[in-house]
Amino acid sequence: MAAMPTPDVRTATPTEIDQCVATIVLAFSGDPAARWVFADPHLYFDIFPRFVRTFGGKAFDQGSAHHIDGGAVALWIPPAVQPDEEALMALIESVVADGDRESVFGVFEQMGAFHPAEPHWYLPLIGTDPAQQGKGLGSALLRHALAVCDRQKMPAYLEATTARSARLYQRHGFEALGTIQVGTSPPLTPMLRRPR
Repeated sequence: MAAMPTPDVRTATPTEIDQCVATIVLAFSGDPAARWVFADPHLYFDIFPRFVRTFGGKAFDQGSAHHIDGGAVALWIPPAVQPDEEALMALIESVVADGDRESVFGVFEQMGAFHPAEPHWYLPLIGTDPAQQGKGLGSALLRHALAVCDRQKMPAYLEATTARSARLYQRHGFEALGTIQVGTSPPLTPMLRRPR
């Protein structure tokens, strides 16, 4: 049996941003954490693209948004760059029901507490179009970016939203730091990978 070709990982260009955002929206449509915050399907498809741009969009500005032919996307935030926290909180405030806001803000507060104090690469969002899953695209994206982390001697940090994704990240050298959970939120696993 012939080996599968190595997927071609490319940096997203400005004309590819919409496609990359759409891929992540599809990838997270069944994600427990995303759907806990945006449970209504109409709200999810209306608002989640804005969430992706707000939470991970700086990767497009920094040249650290990678994709594989629109089938999988990883948005990496470089050291010393932060997601637009003010815009993110404003977005959540505008769409999350009053009774749920405290828990959602609490999750983000815990996420912030687990971030390493030292400079690091942050992966807020990585996803594969459900029609393309199981082809190793996520692993290819991880290998591509982690090679950069290793060359720069920088740690990488992320939050796994499912047990399946946590296992994938563990295979790539990430270690669990604990559990993030507030109220009825699904558990998230903050994970850190030291450079090799």
